[in-house]
Amino acid sequence: MTRTPVPHRLTNALWTLAVPLVLAGTAVALVLSWRDRLPDPVAVHWGPDGVDGVGGLTELVLPLAIAVPVLAVGMWALGHFLGRAGLTRRLAAASAVWTGAYVSGVTLTTAAVQLDRADASQAGSLGVGMTVSLVAACALALLAGRLTPGDRPQPASTPVPAGAARLPLGTDERASWVRSAGQGGTWVIVAFVAVTVALLGWATRSWVFPVAFALFLGLLIVGFTQWTVSVDARGLTAVGRLGWPRQHVPLDEVESASVREIHPVREFGGWGLRTSVKDGATGVVLRSGPGIEVQRTGGRRFVVTVDDAETGAALLNTLAARSR
Repeated sequence: MTRTPVPHRLTNALWTLAVPLVLAGTAVALVLSWRDRLPDPVAVHWGPDGVDGVGGLTELVLPLAIAVPVLAVGMWALGHFLGRAGLTRRLAAASAVWTGAYVSGVTLTTAAVQLDRADASQAGSLGVGMTVSLVAACALALLAGRLTPGDRPQPASTPVPAGAARLPLGTDERASWVRSAGQGGTWVIVAFVAVTVALLGWATRSWVFPVAFALFLGLLIVGFTQWTVSVDARGLTAVGRLGWPRQHVPLDEVESASVREIHPVREFGGWGLRTSVKDGATGVVLRSGPGIEVQRTGGRRFVVTVDDAETGAALLNTLAARSR
């Protein structure tokens, strides 16, 4: 297995460092320019009955000035050092941009609802501003992921190892394999979202942001916890229930496929569509247990946890060997 250099490092730096830092810097500068129009002290926390915490202007902008740069540097490092797979680079870019946009938007909203108020207790509602911030952050994150270059074709130049498990097929036989893969405890997650929305509505006395937040989490739950995994003459494909996201390993980039035990937290830091901070491996990791591990060209590795992984891996090896 030959490891290729990490590509598109300049683009990675643009999305993970430049864009989030510009968003955060602009927000901090704008809030500071409003200093004379803001009460002293300013509101920094809201509860069910309105403002319940005040502080200096520094306390208002400090979380933004710290959180965004720290996460941006982390996402830059992930894409710069481990971004051999397009998914890693895209996740890094989207995460950094989303955080920069959302935290900046919330900070601006917190200051804007206090403009020209004599006292911080007179500050307005955060609901609309936080909703706009959430929508804008999601749109910018999707744009960042979309504009981050994917992987160029890297066809395999070596045969599938003789010891790799295979599924016997006749010369003229065709075969495909399809399984559903899901994350256990989905209803627990749904219940958690419902409780969270109720608490947000109660705490803010507004249902605008809680409903938008619920829709956001609902789409994530539906799209990222239930997948269809298939192996056929095109390669291995994993598609979320909504038709997106979609992960595809072309058949001519499969060096070998095997089955092994996957440990989501230890290897990937959690569940879902993940990338490993240890070696840049990517995967659809929905539970602990057996999964298909694909060694791809360019030193890349993709895993997916799914039932009957032995059959899927064996068929993928057979089809890859046949395509050489």
